[in-house]
Amino acid sequence: MTIAHEEAVIDSAAVDAIFAQARTANSFTGEVTEEQAQAIYELTKFGPTAFNSQPLRVTYVRSPEARATLVDALSRGNQAKTASAPLVAILSYDTDWAGKWDEFLPGYNAPKAMYDADPELSAATGNNNAHLQAGYFILAVRSLGFAAGPMTGADFAAIDAAFFPAGDQKSFLVVNIGQPGVDAWGGAKPKFSYDEAVRTV
Repeated sequence: MTIAHEEAVIDSAAVDAIFAQARTANSFTGEVTEEQAQAIYELTKFGPTAFNSQPLRVTYVRSPEARATLVDALSRGNQAKTASAPLVAILSYDTDWAGKWDEFLPGYNAPKAMYDADPELSAATGNNNAHLQAGYFILAVRSLGFAAGPMTGADFAAIDAAFFPAGDQKSFLVVNIGQPGVDAWGGAKPKFSYDEAVRTV
């Protein structure tokens, strides 16, 4: 039992499943249903983002043709596990997220002008907040009892060309999802302690 278990408002089993005992898996088995895939997003969307912007877009890759295209764009060490994972998600951000302002923050669009005037700021904000949502996505996967295998070892330009040729999305993460398979992970890796990573000023 840790201080996190003692202070959490969720039970210890949930703390372990989502945080303390959760690991990045490298092999997968089982099935992820369409209902479970929907539930992952339904949990993800509640995480906070700047101005409620929600720039994350999720592309679930299920067809053999799409899976083969994706696998070809991955680094060699990520290919086999992605080819066999029950479900794979491409996470990207909407390059026109600010254009949907009236949908995600109706009645208060004054800040939109600064993004319209600065495309680099708009892109950075979309990218940063989608990465934030990616963390929620992984926690949502874990909360449903699955293991997540997030990967950045990929040719994202090739993924964008294949899956988002209109340029309306920019990919940044691929996530394998399923029950952990045989030899899903090696030994636990060290984590920085509170004293090493946190200071109070």
